[in-house]
Amino acid sequence: LTDHGEQIARWAEAGIQGTTIHATLVRNHGFTGSYSAVKRVLRRVVPVPPPESTMRLVFAPGESAQVDFGAGPTMIDPVTGEIRKTWFFVMTLCWSRHQYAEIVWNQTTMTWLACHRHAFAWFGGVPGRIIIDNAKCAITKACINDPTVQRSYAECAEGYLFKIDACPPHDPAKKGIVESGVKYIKKGFMPLRDFRDRDDANRQLQEWIRAEAGNRIHGTTRQAPLTQFVEVEKSLLQRLPVAPPELSEWKQPQVHRDGHVQYAYCLYSVPFRLVGQRLWLRATDTTIRIYQEHELVATHPRLFQH
Repeated sequence: LTDHGEQIARWAEAGIQGTTIHATLVRNHGFTGSYSAVKRVLRRVVPVPPPESTMRLVFAPGESAQVDFGAGPTMIDPVTGEIRKTWFFVMTLCWSRHQYAEIVWNQTTMTWLACHRHAFAWFGGVPGRIIIDNAKCAITKACINDPTVQRSYAECAEGYLFKIDACPPHDPAKKGIVESGVKYIKKGFMPLRDFRDRDDANRQLQEWIRAEAGNRIHGTTRQAPLTQFVEVEKSLLQRLPVAPPELSEWKQPQVHRDGHVQYAYCLYSVPFRLVGQRLWLRATDTTIRIYQEHELVATHPRLFQH
């Protein structure tokens, strides 16, 4: 194989596997040796890639929390009677590893925001920074240096005074703490349990966090997460606002020819001079406000499609 060393190196660099190289040498060059001989040449001519390395992320008490969704159990929808899949929303404090979890029906922006509110109430405070991946309910454009945050989520962050820290695309290790928490819930809570409905499942889940998950000896910190939280981290979280910020969803609908915009299958009128334009719509549980850039052009009671 000495005469074919350079060619073998080029093939290997192009990503061609060893068995294919051996077959080609046999077919085109009359090679009669074994595949093991080709492997020995590959080990000699192909540079060994350096081992992957990472930096251990260290957090101060109250500094950060990580957030993620994970697949939950299937349940019967109380409205339609159909069997639907659910999701776990999980927020884990990076220092103590104490967590909040909730089973939800979807991953919409309003569900995302409501789960944040519930988590902050559960902890009795707000971490300084929330580390997330690039879910569409939070990030509209993912990139390393300047991701575009959902306007709804940015408004929530301003109200609760936390910073949004989106992981670089395709780099889930940056939120490995909460991913481990999601796996722990799937393996430690879900098996061998029965749920009457979603409310019952969430009641059992939160009891399990307080009684079992919170009092276990964590594999990394070697401390009980709930003890670490109560004795140290809770007092270092930011205070909850006196009045919780109003949760809202921002959309950019286009005005139809009939002078209406559509949100959640319901129609809302705007001045006819805006036909064809794309406006900003802010939806809360009770109100719809529509803006042309920063100018309020219409306000309506929130409608719901039945």
